[in-house]
Amino acid sequence: MKNDQNVLYLRHGKAQKPAQTAFDRYELMAILNVYGRMVSAGLWKDYAMDFEADFAQFSVYQRASEQPLYRIVKEPALAQKQGAWRVLGSDGQVLKRGQQLDNILKLFNKKLIKAVE
Repeated sequence: MKNDQNVLYLRHGKAQKPAQTAFDRYELMAILNVYGRMVSAGLWKDYAMDFEADFAQFSVYQRASEQPLYRIVKEPALAQKQGAWRVLGSDGQVLKRGQQLDNILKLFNKKLIKAVE
């Protein structure tokens, strides 16, 4: 994965942060791969993406009319402290936090494992 969390844009000779935080192509592809597997398992039904100045968020829902079941948040300002990535549960509790998106998304692999008799 590309590491562009410390990118500054030059405008009129002054360094500025980007106007909004977003997922790059590889991050979005990894998130949508997990989303597709969970939809095919019947666990998730809908999603929403929010892009703000200091964070980007991918929310997943079981039904379109309820609160998000999980939120995958990218917040580059926390990259050196706690990790730029975190997964929040429906109650807002941090379920997993880290530097690498791939490690964060492993949380959802456990949801797909079912006992076979």
